[in-house]
Amino acid sequence: MLALTHRSFCAENPHEGSNERLEFLGDAVLGMAVTADIYASYTELPEGQLAKLRASVVNTSSLAEVARELGLGEGLRLGKGEEMSGGRDKESILADALEAVIGAIFLDGGWDIAREFTLEIFDETISVGATLPGKNDFKTQLQELVAHLEMTAPTYRISGTGPDHERRFTALVSVEDIVWGEGFGTSKKRAEQVAARAALESIRARYGDPRDQQDIRRSSAEEKGEVGA
Repeated sequence: MLALTHRSFCAENPHEGSNERLEFLGDAVLGMAVTADIYASYTELPEGQLAKLRASVVNTSSLAEVARELGLGEGLRLGKGEEMSGGRDKESILADALEAVIGAIFLDGGWDIAREFTLEIFDETISVGATLPGKNDFKTQLQELVAHLEMTAPTYRISGTGPDHERRFTALVSVEDIVWGEGFGTSKKRAEQVAARAALESIRARYGDPRDQQDIRRSSAEEKGEVGA
């Protein structure tokens, strides 16, 4: 309960402690878990892009969204005033509570358990953050590309190695019965995303992207005033 106890509740119940110290600890655990994971998983990214990726994951809005998915708001202990003002859905309160939960898990189960929990709940957030701004995830991009090229849909083969708390997955993605990409990650989703990205690069290098030609033709027509005339 301590991890979900907001300071506004403590103001009305002086004998109760707040989650602020756990939040402080959880913030450090979260940052380390995400940083180590993206460093190991995205070996092609330079330091600047790794920093941007981490920032896209470890921020108040991102934490609050994950906290909502976990239903943490329902379990918060809030003061009456905070309750009346919609505190159960405030980003700052939800983000702090999630960090406090991570801190509590670290104290109770140690680093391996806390790391596993953190990467599991932030897996999709990290995968999406690793894509280019304004783009869909790599699996969706690959599916759209092969559709434009009139190729068969991608298929994925997944294998895993290592103990449960340090599980590593390998994904192979095939199109037209040819393996175009291989990816590694701490989850099946992550490995598939990395493999899809590799396949995108390989297929574009071999066949190009027909959508690029469409964009070029559209831009040329616009310059000539042929669009909307």
